[in-house]
Amino acid sequence: FSFLLESLIYVCDYNMTKSLGISKKRDGKMEQENQTILVEFFLKGLSGYPRLELLFFVLILAMYVVILLGNGTLILISILDSHLHTPMYFFLGNLSFLDICYTTTSIPSTLVSFLSERKTISFSGCAVQMFLGLAMGTTECVLLGMMAFDRYVAICSPLRYPTIMSKHSYVPMAAGSWIIGIVNSAVQTVFVIQLPFCQNNVINHFSCEILAVMKLACADISGNEFIMLVATTLFILTPLLLIIISYTLIITSILKIRSSEGRSKAFSTCSAHLTVVIIFYGTILFMYMKPKSKETLNLDELDATDKLISMFYGVITPMMNPLIYSLRNKDVKEAVKYLLRRKVFNNCHCHL
Repeated sequence: FSFLLESLIYVCDYNMTKSLGISKKRDGKMEQENQTILVEFFLKGLSGYPRLELLFFVLILAMYVVILLGNGTLILISILDSHLHTPMYFFLGNLSFLDICYTTTSIPSTLVSFLSERKTISFSGCAVQMFLGLAMGTTECVLLGMMAFDRYVAICSPLRYPTIMSKHSYVPMAAGSWIIGIVNSAVQTVFVIQLPFCQNNVINHFSCEILAVMKLACADISGNEFIMLVATTLFILTPLLLIIISYTLIITSILKIRSSEGRSKAFSTCSAHLTVVIIFYGTILFMYMKPKSKETLNLDELDATDKLISMFYGVITPMMNPLIYSLRNKDVKEAVKYLLRRKVFNNCHCHL
C-alpha cells in the first residue's frame, strides 16, 4: 500500500518536472517552450461564507469524533467478544475500519481549510487524496455486495451457512474487496494525474474529488471518462445488482415463513445492512446520476445542494453506520453491555 503511494507521488513529481519546460530542436537550435506549471490546487469549498465555514467546522468536527468513537467501538467489540467472531461481524469490522480510513482521507484537511485563509493543496497531496478517497469508496461498494451475499446464505441456506461462509471463504472475500478498490483507484488516479493542467486550478469542492479534478484538464478526457464508466459498471453497479438479487431472494424466502415471529427474526438479521445500503447507494446514485443543466456543465459549477449531498455521502453515512448496526442489533448491544460489565468488575476487583 505504501509502495503504491510512493509510486503515485513519484509519477506526480515526474509529470510536474516534465511540464516545467520542454526543449525542442528547431533548425539546429534549442528553444525553451514555456508552459504553465500547476503545482497546487485551490479548494473552493465554502469560500466567501466565513460564518458557514465556522458552522460546518463545528458540525463536521463533532461528526468526525462520533465516526471515530462509533466505528472504533464496533471494531473493538468484534475483536474482543468471541461471540461476534462470525463472517457478518468480520465484514462489519472491515466496514467500520473502512469508514474511519475514508473520512480520515478528507475530513482533517477540510477542517484545516475552514480555518485557514490559504485553501490550497499540493499537486502530489491532491493525487494521494484522490487515490485514497476512490480506493475506500470502491472497496465499500464491493464489501457491501459481499455482505449482502453473506446475509443471503444465512437466511436462504442456514444449514449450509457454516460450510459456505467458512473462514477460508469470507477472509478472501474481504481481502478481495480491498484489492479491487486499491487497484481500481491506482489505475484511475495515474491516468488523471498524467493529464495536462492549464491555468485553471480552482476545484469547486471540499476535497480533491476525482471528477472535479479531471474536469480541470486542458485536454480530451473522453478516455478517462470511458475508464471511469467501465469501473463504475464493474465495481459500483455490479455489487448493487448482487445486492438487489440477494435481497429479492431474501424477501421471497422471508415471506414463505409462516410465523410472524420467524419473519421478524429473519428480517432483523439483515435490516441494518439493508438500511446502510439504501443510504450509501442512494446518495451515490443521486449525486452522480442526476441530470445536470447545460449551464452547470459549461461553467463547471457545483451548487449548494450538490455540496450538501457530497457532505452527506462523505460524513453522515460513515457516522450512521455504527449507530444503525448498534441500535438495530441485539448482539452488538449485548456485547457492549458485557464488555462494560467486565470492565467495571475488573476495576472493582483492582480497588479491593
